[in-house]
Amino acid sequence: MQTSYLPCLPRPSHNMSVIKLITVNTVPERAKRIIGRIIEEVKDQYTIIHAANVERIDDVETTLMREQPNVLFTASMWTPEEASIIVNIARQTIPEIKTLSLPHGLQVEQGPDGVVKYIKEKLPGLVV
Repeated sequence: MQTSYLPCLPRPSHNMSVIKLITVNTVPERAKRIIGRIIEEVKDQYTIIHAANVERIDDVETTLMREQPNVLFTASMWTPEEASIIVNIARQTIPEIKTLSLPHGLQVEQGPDGVVKYIKEKLPGLVV
């Protein structure tokens, strides 16, 4: 039986990791732009599907249950305490989920280029 793919998604090669990602970011347009850049820059190594962005901590569990991602990113606007709450919700909902919390203030201090660089550096460790 052949697996069908949505026409808008790249078909992963056999040696490529597939990442179904949820971001938790209060500015969804920024999340979409940054993840779009990352998708483009790492498309030869990973197939990343940005399944959803969550703007509120209260909506994290519902979105995780609906989308069933294997990776979750928390944006740099969250304090370390808030990021920890989000990560705990993620791990309670999907125990095997991989998470990456961007350092608080990274976007403000280094801009989108710094965020993209940070995520690209951390990505290989998330998908081993």
